[in-house]
Amino acid sequence: MKYLATLVALTAHSAVAEPVFTDRSDRLPHHVYGGGWEHFVGGGLAVFDCNGDALPDIFAAGGENPAQMIRNTGHFTFAATDIPEVRGVTGAYPIDINADGFMDLFVLRVGDNRVLTGGPDCQFTDATDTLGIPHSDSWSTAFTAWWEGADNRPTLAIGNYVDRADPDGPFEACDDNAILRPVPQGYTSHALKPGFCPLSILAANDARGRPTLRLSNDRHYYVSGGHEQMWDIAERRFLGVADGWNNVSLWGMGIASRDLNGDGLDEVMLTSMGDQVLQFADADGVYTAADFAVGTYSQRPHVGGDGRPSTGWHAEFGDVDNDGRPDLFIAKGNVDQMPGMATRDPNNLLMQNPDGTFTETAHAAGVATFERARGAAFADFDLDGRLDLVVSNRRAPLELYRNETEGTRNWLRVSLRQAGGNRDAVGATIRVETPSMSQTMQNTIGGGHAGGQLLPRHFGLGNDAVAIVHVTWPDGTTSTHEAVAGESVTLHKP
Repeated sequence: MKYLATLVALTAHSAVAEPVFTDRSDRLPHHVYGGGWEHFVGGGLAVFDCNGDALPDIFAAGGENPAQMIRNTGHFTFAATDIPEVRGVTGAYPIDINADGFMDLFVLRVGDNRVLTGGPDCQFTDATDTLGIPHSDSWSTAFTAWWEGADNRPTLAIGNYVDRADPDGPFEACDDNAILRPVPQGYTSHALKPGFCPLSILAANDARGRPTLRLSNDRHYYVSGGHEQMWDIAERRFLGVADGWNNVSLWGMGIASRDLNGDGLDEVMLTSMGDQVLQFADADGVYTAADFAVGTYSQRPHVGGDGRPSTGWHAEFGDVDNDGRPDLFIAKGNVDQMPGMATRDPNNLLMQNPDGTFTETAHAAGVATFERARGAAFADFDLDGRLDLVVSNRRAPLELYRNETEGTRNWLRVSLRQAGGNRDAVGATIRVETPSMSQTMQNTIGGGHAGGQLLPRHFGLGNDAVAIVHVTWPDGTTSTHEAVAGESVTLHKP
């Protein structure tokens, strides 16, 4: 944090690129995330390649409507694809749970969660019972996954919202969360409690360099005594003050994680009702809230004339102009008609400046719509090297935007492969070194708000044309690879 504050004080404010997105929502099949109060939250998107053609495809939660699988048919055209009908879906995350090379989906629901296993040509099969996933009537709103030790199957963490069976609910009636661990017969469920109604969970290395679960919780339901949580995966315990963890209480909605200053530690963005809180990590394992001058709080609408506080949902870092500095998108929208919060609440597109501050550009870029946005994803849908954007809305159709920013710079995409059950090397860290910069990215499943992506990891390279890619694999071994700009490389564990 001191590092960034020094840069802000000493570096003159520099102009950012002028991002331009063109609305291509008419290219998508009609789909709406709808439903009553149990679908005020959720509305996530899973983005992944379902048929091996390298084009990102979309699975969209439907709430009371059926979820929809949308296949990318190339040239920025998309088509609905038949899958087993699933209703009550709040979100989904891509994961190759059976390591067969076809991406699967862990589908979050109000009620029993489902696992849809992928097959050729974007075909999916409901394999929930075959895989031995325990049944539950919980209201699930968050998910993350990781592989432990020599396990061939992942450990799964599920965040559950309000306990609908609690007669004292809905306030102060948060359900227990669950960790599903693989056993020979399938999976067994272990309660992770206390639960404070998480709307996002992320398994990743924390500021200490240790694998942890970060849980972002909705203060509206824990009212008192609750807070954001960090759970040490190896020691199986919640962190406290003695670990350098200081409790933070906010109306937690989503998590985004990315190293912003090149020190190898991930900063964390927490969306909320009101302030959107960016936390900087330091070498002592402590997180510190960003100064207001950094420009990420985005606590009120930036256009539209509504001065009430904003409501942030999905947040995602991505390098929109490929300058080597991650930018930030935040999906915004009122829960429904909450009178104390903005109802005209546009999305944010925050472009990172050379001095580490951020500048709001969503309105000029064409993505500051006023629907009740929920889920979102950056993905290069046409493989032109520029990150495009898809947004899901409550009670309104999906939105799709093509990145047509002029003068974008060089880029590199990196995929990881290894033998065994963890085929996509989830838990690895990728470091890209070029003559002018160093960037790191963790290869994770989770975070966001009720949705995420599992695609090649996208790095902007600025004007650099060559890169050295260092991979720290999940088992701690390392490897080094050479790459050139404009490549989509698949790196295999030696």
